Amino acid sequence: MAGRPFKILGVQQFAVGGLDKSKLRRLWVDTLGLQVTGTYRSERENVDEDIASTGSGPFACEVDLMQPLDPEGKPAVNDPPLNHVGLWVDDLPAAFDWLAARGVRFTPGGIRKGGSGHDICFIHPRANDASPIGGEGVLIELVQAPPEVIAAFAAAQPGD
Repeated sequence: MAGRPFKILGVQQFAVGGLDKSKLRRLWVDTLGLQVTGTYRSERENVDEDIASTGSGPFACEVDLMQPLDPEGKPAVNDPPLNHVGLWVDDLPAAFDWLAARGVRFTPGGIRKGGSGHDICFIHPRANDASPIGGEGVLIELVQAPPEVIAAFAAAQPGD
């Protein structure tokens, strides 16, 4: 679409959920060798997560290993097991405004700080009458890329 005031740079993260994150750690950390780089816990989001990482520098990708604090509560971070995909964006406020004006449905809360300290927002997995564009079943997190990530992607894709 012409005139898009932002660019999706690459994958920032994906999140997987289960009722017991120790089982997720057994695969992603103990077996596949990802490194745990942090944790995040939120009553409001019903999540207890370990943040694992693969790759390095601006091209690192987080794998969030999530379990619900309350298995009966909402949101159910374990259902579906592939909870969401996060994408680096070079200008999150411009992306949010531009996409909303074109009918993209966002989850409540707008732009806010995420578990890794970056500004984030989420494209809702389902469209509705008021906002006819959604993630078609996939929750999509848009993540404001810090300057060093923007520069690294620009250097890796010259002339783009």
